[in-house]
Amino acid sequence: MILLTLFICTTVIAVATFLPLWHNPHWSVRSFDFPRLQLAALAALLMIMQLLLLDLARPLSWVLVIVAGLSLAAQLWWILPYTAIWPSEVKNARMKSPERTLAILTSNVLTPNRNAGALLKLVEEHQPDVLVTLESDQWWEDQLAALESTMPYSIKCPLDNLYGMHVFSRLPLHESEVCFLIEQKVPSMHALVELRSGEKVRIHFVHPAPPSPTENDESTERDAELVIVGRSVADSDEPVIVTGDLNDVAWSPTTRLFRKVSGLLDPRVGRGFFSTFHADYRLLRWPLDHLFHSRHFTLASITRLPSIGSDHFPLLTRVVLSPARGEDQEPLSPDSEDRSRAREIAQEKGASKHDVPEPGE
Repeated sequence: MILLTLFICTTVIAVATFLPLWHNPHWSVRSFDFPRLQLAALAALLMIMQLLLLDLARPLSWVLVIVAGLSLAAQLWWILPYTAIWPSEVKNARMKSPERTLAILTSNVLTPNRNAGALLKLVEEHQPDVLVTLESDQWWEDQLAALESTMPYSIKCPLDNLYGMHVFSRLPLHESEVCFLIEQKVPSMHALVELRSGEKVRIHFVHPAPPSPTENDESTERDAELVIVGRSVADSDEPVIVTGDLNDVAWSPTTRLFRKVSGLLDPRVGRGFFSTFHADYRLLRWPLDHLFHSRHFTLASITRLPSIGSDHFPLLTRVVLSPARGEDQEPLSPDSEDRSRAREIAQEKGASKHDVPEPGE
């Protein structure tokens, strides 16, 4: 009975681990990209149980141990870069430089959530230069109007379909544009933000729809939006930031592909998970809200902020424009297979990098 139980558990863990290697975009496959930390913990626990409970004189016992060990190793391959034992991909900023610092607070507010006061309190406490809200409808726009005296620059797209988006900024925004790159119900925002130094940063705010039984059956819409934004910013030599709720984890094949084709850096690498979802379930959390940037920046800080009543925690990231110090920072490099894969994903949805606004270009 013990052998049968451990055999079934090992099979389940192995399938959950290796199924995502299949490029099938259906949500039932892609959903296994998310809980890799949880699956790694289960695989480690399973190995301990196997070593304690199985008769190790039997070859089948060692087959189960090896399969569980391979599953654990595979999961760790994906998630270890997001721990402190990994080298940081982004350098720490050496000194405070307020005129070249950009602080961005990203918050998926959850449309039915009515605790706007908690978010306004965080803005008052942390004084971000830019606030981007996801899932914000007209009610949220009305509540956030209180920010306009101190954050007078804004981009607004209130929607009641869980894809509304707002940007409020203390710093001037130029060439602002709202686009619906892949789906008519899913906006993205694009602008230049002018730092206190007068230098301008190209910035893209995104919130593609996830693959799920209640949203899109497949991840193709999400993947295509990330790919075309990535390919667009790769053509720029100017400072670039892409931020928002990607509805994808930091370690997924799609996000890795985005990082490769864009040439952008992930400040989480070597620092931690900073898991922003799900705020209500401690054991079921993973990083869905992100900020990626070009090598022009170094990192002053990245912080997961307290809950505002949403299913996402807000994420506050402070980066410093320091091109000389960041020049030798190395992003992931794409190979020919990555480039081909990115083109295929975009072509499948009839999308192109030329659909993405290029403020400042």
